[in-house]
Amino acid sequence: MSVTIDIASAFWVIITILFAVLIIGIFWMMIAKVRSFFASRKFDGTDRETMRRRWMEIEQMLESPGEMSRKLAIIEADKLLDYALKSLAMPGMTLGERLKFAQYKYPDLREVWWAHKIRNQLAHETSYHLDAGLARNAIRTFKKALVRLGAI
Repeated sequence: MSVTIDIASAFWVIITILFAVLIIGIFWMMIAKVRSFFASRKFDGTDRETMRRRWMEIEQMLESPGEMSRKLAIIEADKLLDYALKSLAMPGMTLGERLKFAQYKYPDLREVWWAHKIRNQLAHETSYHLDAGLARNAIRTFKKALVRLGAI
């Protein structure tokens, strides 16, 4: 019993294998480019200094008497985090979308979700009462995220 190999069939098998290897190679190169792009993004000195000054203002707001200053501190901390993620070129239309993407590089950013949800409640619920302890914890969480990103 002899096996005959059709030359045309062998040719197409080889072409298919070469094409698959080429596609896999292109895919891996694209992944490497995306990784290096995001790994190389850093804040410059003036940007970091601006964010540090802004953070000090946020902490002063938190220490001011009254619930409104605590609410404003949380909203401003959320905005600062959004600015930091935009500066790092994290894609997305909203902070939530940017956070989802950023979690691939910074998995510990998952901790900031609850603080961001508090900000959303403050922005959308007029009767939301913000306890001083909860506000301090939220600000601490935002600070931890900003430090992790190298923003402050």
